[in-house]
Amino acid sequence: MTTLDRATRLAQALGRVAEPYGEITPPIHLSSTYERAADGSYPGGRLYARDESPAYDTVEALLAELEGGVAARLFPSGMAAANALLATLRPGERILAPQRMYWAFRSWLLEQAASGAFILDFYDNVDLDDLAARLAQAPTRWVWIETPANPTWEVTDIAAVVELARRHGARVAVDSTVATPLLTRPLELGADIVMHSATKYLNGHADLVAGILVTRAEDQDWARIGSWRAKGGAILGPFEAWLLQRGLRTLHLRIAAANRSAQLLAEWLEQQPAVAAVLYPGLPSHPQHAVAARQMQGGFGGMLSVRIKGGEAAARAVAGALRVFKRATSLGGVESLAEHRASIEGPGTLCPDDLIRLSIGIEAVEDLRADLAQALASIHG
Repeated sequence: MTTLDRATRLAQALGRVAEPYGEITPPIHLSSTYERAADGSYPGGRLYARDESPAYDTVEALLAELEGGVAARLFPSGMAAANALLATLRPGERILAPQRMYWAFRSWLLEQAASGAFILDFYDNVDLDDLAARLAQAPTRWVWIETPANPTWEVTDIAAVVELARRHGARVAVDSTVATPLLTRPLELGADIVMHSATKYLNGHADLVAGILVTRAEDQDWARIGSWRAKGGAILGPFEAWLLQRGLRTLHLRIAAANRSAQLLAEWLEQQPAVAAVLYPGLPSHPQHAVAARQMQGGFGGMLSVRIKGGEAAARAVAGALRVFKRATSLGGVESLAEHRASIEGPGTLCPDDLIRLSIGIEAVEDLRADLAQALASIHG
């Protein structure tokens, strides 16, 4: 039989049918422990659910396959997944991270570096010369990439960063939450590990918090990550794993719908007199559009940001006037969200204060455009 398309594999949850009843919908495995045989062995191959729950099997296998990796591990949040990677660093070892990235993780990196957990330095997201210079300054264990980068959506050239990192003996990890494995596959571009906040697009329904790491090799770092999950207790509940598996079955449909609407809205917003700039990799005006077109296959994602003429007050007013978009944190769900990001990040933010972040869902694009039009008209009638 020929290899099935990813859409088919997603829709059928790898085509697995549960035994012994032949259930089309995989069951939820709730048991926390498993019985030994009389000789002390485990007939089912499971000892304890903290790290061996069969609730993880289908999701981990599916995401490893989607990313082209050899193994995957679920975590109770994207932050927990990222922290598992940080656990591979010893005091004195160095990680390079992008200047513009998810604010909560950036703040956590700074806190951990200040405590002596590792050495941290930041590089410009898209300036390869800056990255090369920083790699040459001192030995580096990991280069962290986030692309597209939240909330300004710079696109980092993964293959180019991997090439630089390899010259200096560094490994590369990529936060690919916004791109998803349907648009970008970092492991195929040479990265060592890819991370997703599965809370976002992978689940897509704003009803669970989860994270996942996928690796290209089961090496010492991967073993350390596994130990950190098992012994540190960073585990996802079985019901949440089941919800994630359910959400993944429509990933291809949701991503396609969000891509289409985001592109249309970005093109329309660029023409609006109240808009100072639209930040979206799918626009020819985007500084890394050529990189995005090469690296993101099948669309440019459902996330965009808009900068409003009139500064912070105007941006807050537009966000406050929205009626179809929901004013809420997070992204990647079926419902469209809007957020004045600088006020959420607070003191020290690198986000422009005139910026509104938009997560485009699967609603009718005409309704989303009309909502944005009336909100913009409220400040620029």
